[in-house]
Amino acid sequence: MSEKPACQRPELADFWDHRFRGGVTPWDAGAAPLELRQFARDYVATSSDAAAAAVPARHPPRVLIPGCGSGFDAAYLDRHGWQVTALDFSAAAIELARRVVGQSWRGTLLAADFFSFTPVAPFDVVYERAFLCALPRHLWSEYAHRMADLLPAGGQLVGYFFFAGELRGPPFGILPEQLEALLTPGFVRREDRAVSDSLPVFAGRERWQVWQRL
Repeated sequence: MSEKPACQRPELADFWDHRFRGGVTPWDAGAAPLELRQFARDYVATSSDAAAAAVPARHPPRVLIPGCGSGFDAAYLDRHGWQVTALDFSAAAIELARRVVGQSWRGTLLAADFFSFTPVAPFDVVYERAFLCALPRHLWSEYAHRMADLLPAGGQLVGYFFFAGELRGPPFGILPEQLEALLTPGFVRREDRAVSDSLPVFAGRERWQVWQRL
């Protein structure tokens, strides 16, 4: 049997270039979603409270957004004072993200592979949005190991996780017990709640979760 062409293999950048250039992006809300906005406000408020209590002032929170796509979430966090590193291995996605983040962008936008890029500083948060479910299942274990490597103790993996049992994808759904097995013992789940504004492709099958690095 002949191998599928690159534009049909989601583990390759060509697959995603084809979709971004064709405007086939049902995972793209065109704006930062509600749970992210709430998390960002609460996170900054908690940091401010700590500083007011004479805890040494922290740097603005550093966040990594792998598979950043069109960059709307990255742009939102940048505007609200976060130090953002957004990356995607799709050149078409990065081209679009550069237009979305605009001239006022202060963060770092990388055309890079999540599994091999070298960060310049530790991250406080890694934000998950339609990235794990874009990866074929044989890459899930590597995803979990990489997340553990990128976050120091106390760091957080936060975002939207797509739960479904279908084998075909993307999006590739994961079962709750599979996600638990992937992320423990390196992480502990601190938050898990339903999502109120899912896109149709994810509706009823995603949850907002916060996992803290041990």
